[in-house]
Amino acid sequence: MAYSIAPGSLALSRSVLDRAADRRRDDDWLEKAWAAPDTQVVTVAGDQIQVVEDRSALRFVAPSEAPEGLRVFLGIDRESGAGMTAEGRAVFGVLVDGAGDESYGGLRELGAVLNDREAGLAVHVIGLSNWHGVHTHCANCGEHTEVVDAGHVRRCPACGLSHFPRSDPAIIVLVTDDQDRALLGRNEAWPVGRYSTLAGFVEPGESLEAAVRREVLEETGVIVGPDIEYAGSQPWPLPASLMLGFYAKATNFDIDVDQDEIAEAKWFTREDLRALVEAGTMALPGAISISRRLIEGWYGESLSGSW
Repeated sequence: MAYSIAPGSLALSRSVLDRAADRRRDDDWLEKAWAAPDTQVVTVAGDQIQVVEDRSALRFVAPSEAPEGLRVFLGIDRESGAGMTAEGRAVFGVLVDGAGDESYGGLRELGAVLNDREAGLAVHVIGLSNWHGVHTHCANCGEHTEVVDAGHVRRCPACGLSHFPRSDPAIIVLVTDDQDRALLGRNEAWPVGRYSTLAGFVEPGESLEAAVRREVLEETGVIVGPDIEYAGSQPWPLPASLMLGFYAKATNFDIDVDQDEIAEAKWFTREDLRALVEAGTMALPGAISISRRLIEGWYGESLSGSW
């Protein structure tokens, strides 16, 4: 296999902000940073983030203009020049209750249009927002937890247990056969003509390679051999996944779909794929998806059409 994802093409894997984790427990520094006039604040409601009017960028405000909500420290923009401590400009997020209105947008809409800095900020703060929304109580004793470390830890005041944001690893793989055809499947919930690569969560005690083989076999009956190559990763904080992309070679080619998650799966040549996409009878994953990048890496160039 000699396929690869184009460098920089994973829309949600871009990040240039220094997260400055060493500052998360420095309360004096955090208060000074919040008071600095050049500090930027972005507002998040659930998995929706506030944007400018034309929806091409995030909307930042000064701390004095920020709404009430849970304050989380996102990092230091060292490229901005001298900030309140000459380290750079501090960036915070404020997590508010309720759903966002028309001034907010989601990652599916924004991921491909935000620049590197803002894409990295968006996945970070939305991931934190989703985590705080469902981890309000201690999993050990049930007590309501307290937010510490500038929003990156929740600590139980009763039993003392600390809870940290987690990302659930999920593999996503483009499998090829002995004719270099690509195996793509259609989820049971998707309309006819919508296809993607195969994916699934990694189980406890399972390696990534074992997860690739298990998921492909369970969903399609196809056996993956020893040739498995890592291609890249992308966070997907909806709510808390890390997608780990692979290319793999099959050793058998008969398809037997599970009829549970996967309704149908097929082997596609490059010519098949292009003809179907151009005819509008086949839809590929969107531009921000790692699945799309795996497919295009195998195909050899960009393709038109998406969900």
